[in-house]
Amino acid sequence: MTDGAIQSYVDKWLAIQPQQRIALGFVHPDVRDERVALAALEQELISSAYGIREPQVAAAKLQWWAEELSGAAASGGRHPLTKRLFASERAKAIPSALWLAPVLAAMAQLEQGTSSDFAAQVAAARNMHGALAALETAWWFGPKAPSEAAAEVATLSHLVFALSRLEFDADRERLPLPMSRLARHGLSRGQLKEDSPARREALKAQLGELAAGLGAALGRGQPLSTFRGLEGRTALATARGAARAAEPFAELHKRQSRTGPATALRAWRAARQAGRLG
Repeated sequence: MTDGAIQSYVDKWLAIQPQQRIALGFVHPDVRDERVALAALEQELISSAYGIREPQVAAAKLQWWAEELSGAAASGGRHPLTKRLFASERAKAIPSALWLAPVLAAMAQLEQGTSSDFAAQVAAARNMHGALAALETAWWFGPKAPSEAAAEVATLSHLVFALSRLEFDADRERLPLPMSRLARHGLSRGQLKEDSPARREALKAQLGELAAGLGAALGRGQPLSTFRGLEGRTALATARGAARAAEPFAELHKRQSRTGPATALRAWRAARQAGRLG
C-alpha cells in the first residue's frame, strides 16, 4: 500500500480523477505504488501549471520542480514523490530529458492566451500533456514505446476537464473555448459565466470535436497505461454524453464525478490493453 509520506498527494490525484480508485485494483501490487506515485507527480505538475493564478508564483514552483527532477537521479530527490520514484531503477533508466520536458512545457505556457481555433488549442495543450504522457509511457512500457496515442488522449482529456471549469476560468487569460468558437456563436468572455442557448451550442460543438479525437486516439492500438486508458475512456463517454445533453455544462459536472459498473468495465478494458501491449 502507498506509504503515509505520499498519501496526501495520491489523495489529491484521486480527488480530481475519482474513477482511478477503481483502476487501482487492476494494477499489479508489485508495481502499484510506484505507478501511483508517478500519477500523483503528474497531478502536482498539472496543479502547478493551472491551479496558481499568479504567473510568477507558478513559475517559481515549476522552477523548483525543474531543479528537483534534474538532480533526482543523482540525489534521490527531496520531495516525497521524487524519493519514491527514484528509489526505483526504472526511474534512472528513463532519459533525464523526459523528466524535465513536462516542467519546461508548463513554464513555457504560463503566459499563453486563448488559442485562435481548435487545432491551435490542441497543439498548445499537447506540449505539456504530451510530455507527461511520454514520461508515463516510458515508465510503464519502456523508453522506446510509442507515445503518440497517449499524448493525444492526455491532451484531449485535459481539454474535456477544462470545459467543466468554464465559468471559473472565464476571467483568465486562457479560455477553455478557442476564439473561433466564441466568434461563431457570438459569445463574449463575460457571457461564458451564464447559461444561454449560444453557450450550450458552443459547448456541444467543442465536445463533439473532443469526442471525435478521443475515439480516434483510443482506437490507434498504441500502449496506454491503465490510468491513461481509463482517463481517456471516461473523457470520451463524458464528452459524448454531454454533447447530446440539453444542458451540456451540467452534464459535464455530473459525469466527471460519476463512478459505477461502467467505470469498472472501462478500467478492466484499460488494464487489459495495458497488459497486452506492455
